[in-house]
Amino acid sequence: MTAPLLVIAAGGTGGHMFPAQALAEALLARGWRVRLSTDTRGATYTSGYPKAVAVDVLPSATFARGGVVAKAMVPFRILGGVLLAVWQFLGDRPMIVVGFGGYPAIPAIAAALFLRLPRLLHEQNGVPGRVNQFFARRVHMIACGTWPTELPKGVTSTYTGNPLRQMVLERAGAPYTPPGKGRLNLLVLGGSQGSQVVSRAVLDAIARLPDAVRARLRVSQQARPEDHQHVRERYCTLGIDVEIQSFFADISNRIAASQLVISRAGASSVADIAVIGRPAVFIPLAQAIRDEQTANARGLVEVGAAVVVQEKDLRPELLARHIKEVLTDPARAKAMAAASLSLGRPDAADRLAVLVENLSLPQQQTLSWPPPPNSPQMSVPFISWGLAGSACRGSPKCSWTWATESKDPI
Repeated sequence: MTAPLLVIAAGGTGGHMFPAQALAEALLARGWRVRLSTDTRGATYTSGYPKAVAVDVLPSATFARGGVVAKAMVPFRILGGVLLAVWQFLGDRPMIVVGFGGYPAIPAIAAALFLRLPRLLHEQNGVPGRVNQFFARRVHMIACGTWPTELPKGVTSTYTGNPLRQMVLERAGAPYTPPGKGRLNLLVLGGSQGSQVVSRAVLDAIARLPDAVRARLRVSQQARPEDHQHVRERYCTLGIDVEIQSFFADISNRIAASQLVISRAGASSVADIAVIGRPAVFIPLAQAIRDEQTANARGLVEVGAAVVVQEKDLRPELLARHIKEVLTDPARAKAMAAASLSLGRPDAADRLAVLVENLSLPQQQTLSWPPPPNSPQMSVPFISWGLAGSACRGSPKCSWTWATESKDPI
């Protein structure tokens, strides 16, 4: 018997691709086949994916990039991707298609809509991106990685948390060593693509730290390739031991080894930091038009696990003060780490996997849809095709009702 097929639709950045990888790992372990639908850019993030995941690169596009000609071609590129996805699905029909956002997800989700396949969206951020906003009313369920998430009015969801890769889960709850008299490990992250703003702000702030702190500092810093030489020279001038990379493949080990993390507030970064349990200073991306990164960090800030410094307020003196307050106060640092860990969701991938399996249940049991008019209701944990039961929103203990009058959302 052929194993059930899950198609994951994701792309754009690591913020979409890493949670998608975590779901792929979880469903492979449950005996599913998994295919990833993405574009050429998304495919660059698949080196860490299990070898069993087949990668389909489909054409897609966004109006946010390119000149007049490129924008004029967007509908045609998307249409081409949708037609290819439909053709693939007819040849190897998925039990369910799960979208993680980003314009590369459009072809597979649109094809699933056309073929009336079960569809689920996972929104990593506290404010949905354009693609997930567009499809929010056209899928059977939305799972949220950040709570609360500002969804379109009338759309219900379930809070699962952001799925984490196995390499991160292996360091979940790693013991925290508060800053003391020895080395002080500072980790600086700028998102999956690095950040010039974060790199330069941290350098200027470190230059203003007391000599006694700076002398014991060891920094692991993510920076864009074009910034490596400048960043390295500045640290050399300051006499600080530093390791600079454009991308940390061993990010979980580096978070676990740190006394403090300075980072953008992408959903995956926030989730990684919380599940390992480390104090953080978040610098939300100012260019994020929906300010979703501030929303992502809100939960950790509210429990005292992190502080947020907006780019408009990013003065060296302010950032230096936040760094000094954590690295010179072991009791506060330890309390922040514990508060961070309290919000971690190491079981997020399993929660999402349960949603996926339940939503695909009608196909696995070869049930007709919609059910006959006089058929009884079926209780399915966590899920409602009719989007009923909004009073239970966000509670994993709720038993959602699959109502007989429910229809495929269009």
